[in-house]
Amino acid sequence: MDQNFMKERPIFPLVTAMSLPMVLSMLVNALYNIVDSYFVAKISEEAMTALSLVFPVQNAATAVGVGFGIGINAASAFFLGAGDKKKADSVITQGIVLSGVHGILLTISCMAFMPGFLKLFTEDPQVIRDGIAYSGIVFLFSTALTAGVAFEKIFQAVGMMKVSMACMLVGCVVNIVLDPILIFGAGPLPSMGVRGAALATGIGQAASLMAYIIVFVRKPLPVRFRLSREVMREKVCRRIYLVGIPATLNIGLPSLLITALNGMLAPFSQMYVLILGIYYKLQTFIYLTANGIVQGIRPLVGFNYGAGRGDRVKGILKVALGLGAAIMALGTVLCMVFPEMLMGLFSENPRTVGEGAKALRIISCGFVVSTVSVIISGTFEGLGRGLPSLAISLIRYVAFIPVAFVLRGFFGVEGIWSGFAVTEVLAAAASLFMLKRSRIL
Repeated sequence: MDQNFMKERPIFPLVTAMSLPMVLSMLVNALYNIVDSYFVAKISEEAMTALSLVFPVQNAATAVGVGFGIGINAASAFFLGAGDKKKADSVITQGIVLSGVHGILLTISCMAFMPGFLKLFTEDPQVIRDGIAYSGIVFLFSTALTAGVAFEKIFQAVGMMKVSMACMLVGCVVNIVLDPILIFGAGPLPSMGVRGAALATGIGQAASLMAYIIVFVRKPLPVRFRLSREVMREKVCRRIYLVGIPATLNIGLPSLLITALNGMLAPFSQMYVLILGIYYKLQTFIYLTANGIVQGIRPLVGFNYGAGRGDRVKGILKVALGLGAAIMALGTVLCMVFPEMLMGLFSENPRTVGEGAKALRIISCGFVVSTVSVIISGTFEGLGRGLPSLAISLIRYVAFIPVAFVLRGFFGVEGIWSGFAVTEVLAAAASLFMLKRSRIL
């Protein structure tokens, strides 16, 4: 398969062709997250609160898989662009093997960590039981998650976005179909509650992995898996981690933020912890869609940078910023116009819906400006520059904590919600500054 189209096709149709399958995949992925939460919310508010408390740890586990996958993606795309197929083979071989190891370690550590973690934020015995029941099953599938993401990034690196989309859809559809069956029971299958939601998620991840493996084995790719001493190179492994570790921290930082926010909100009311959890379920629908553009441009940036085409990298960045801003503007409109309807999907409590609607309107003020930091951060990853990308994420998530703390002192809960928009403005300004100073573009 010839990848030269990445440096020859006109930029706008190239970016849209690479990004559209990923945007559609992310939309479905976000949809199944929302559907999952929708059915769990039908069990009880305690069950939904339990999932909200488990979410930061679940997100951290996902961050390890996706972050390392980004390292695989950036390194293999760069070597393919530079015409070094042997090193590209080394990247994907080491990437697949190490992703499996990461999954095993995540299963052990997350399952041991969860009981104590839940007790930090609630004394409600039902919430703790539901949280342990859900996490005890979902983390058993960590290896399917990390290995599946590794294959996803490999297919994206070689420009096979439609294959990546199709395999992701397999897992999403399986999850959506199984959710109501396993949660509420059907025929001979008993009602499993939150355990059913976790099992549906895990089976969906395993189904995606199997689809990737089948295509990987049967379809000729410009890279291939081959275990040998020659392929297992230390320098190549280091290059993967140089992007993969900062990318993991980038994706995992929201977990730190959510944990800190849960601590700030809990003294006001457990209701606000639930609202925060619902918001993060809803915002995945918006930000995962924008992330589809990042996934589309990342291999393009890496390939063109490896081929010495800095002019095309600039053009790719400009097109991605425009497309990302359009998506975030749509998300802003939805949260401003229909916040009660969105919150009502997950709670029937009038006070929760009302306070949640107020939170959505405030937070969504920062959506459009966040496009700048999201797209520039993804561009740095494509260039193999993990540290600037990490610095942007540190501003978006770690700096948010003192901003929210100060605003809470003046405006209470509304101050915490306002911290989202204020921090996005700071992150956008810092991203533009770093891009200008980078001397890469």
